[in-house]
Amino acid sequence: MHSDFLNSGDETLLGLCRPGFEADLAAELNFHAADNMVAGYPRATAHSGYVLWHSQQGSMAAVMESGLIFARSLSLAIGQFADIGDDRISALWPLLEDAAPFCEVYLDHPDTNEGRELQRFLKGFRKALEPRLRKAGLLRQNARQRVHLFFSDSHNGWVSTSPAAIPLAEGGVRRLKLPSEAPSRSALKVEEALLRFFGSTEALTARTAVDLGAAPGGWSWQLARRGIKVQAVDHGKLNAQLLDEYPVEHIYGDAFTWRPRSPVDLVVCDVVDKPARTLQQMEKWLVQGWSRAALFNLKLPMKRRFQEVWQLLEKLSASMEKHPERGQVEIKAAHLYYDREEITVWAAFHRDY
Repeated sequence: MHSDFLNSGDETLLGLCRPGFEADLAAELNFHAADNMVAGYPRATAHSGYVLWHSQQGSMAAVMESGLIFARSLSLAIGQFADIGDDRISALWPLLEDAAPFCEVYLDHPDTNEGRELQRFLKGFRKALEPRLRKAGLLRQNARQRVHLFFSDSHNGWVSTSPAAIPLAEGGVRRLKLPSEAPSRSALKVEEALLRFFGSTEALTARTAVDLGAAPGGWSWQLARRGIKVQAVDHGKLNAQLLDEYPVEHIYGDAFTWRPRSPVDLVVCDVVDKPARTLQQMEKWLVQGWSRAALFNLKLPMKRRFQEVWQLLEKLSASMEKHPERGQVEIKAAHLYYDREEITVWAAFHRDY
């Protein structure tokens, strides 16, 4: 049952990602391993929806806590299971005992067509598994870690753990419901970003905001419904209901040339443009003091996606750090479930230190 891939002193991370981005997650794990002086290598199959990163020397625990751009979920492998029969609970029990105690059980699967077909099976499996875990004392409310059972198919996969203090969605996917009054599906990106970066959809403390390239108004709607006064900048039309019912001012202007009359708490931007141009614009808003925080999307390049995105974020960080009087620099980035060929970035100055 225990894989020879897990030898004494070694460590294996299981990272879930959007199918097609396995090479980007592997490159990101390689980068952080080198930065933490950890020796190892990735194993990834194209369009599988996950990456295994095997450490031969050193620990990747710090990477789990920092959060990665292309990893929807990261967990530390306990062992692999292969070709288990229909009595899955008995077959998995030794690995579950190794992982215990744990506060919750995540039944994960790849976000592929084949993986999604496992959902019905996993729902029934949970009903049989969790009562037995509680009775055996393995599933405890006050435990500090969760256990993941990752099924690549109904008979093969990995058992892994992650700290309960790190907020993760089961399977790395947050499926959110789009309210009928939302002007566009892009509104879900804002909601997911708040959950991913801050663990709460009520985390924004801004009172004023600018939405660059706002039409039809999905991002403006997410801000305005929280009571934030929004200036929505776009030559295109905004949703009429948005303008009638929320504190939104439509400004007919260009997202890259318009300037605010006075500083605001937050600028957001979901413009389809080259990532370097969008980054330059957000850098200007933050460094010039037009806004103290920014939430924006960077469209991904076709090749070397992690490397190019990381260079842009490093550039932004370096520019912001030249202004320590404005506060501590905070930058977070993630390839969200509701993102496609882009990542979502949060960048802000904080004075509470």
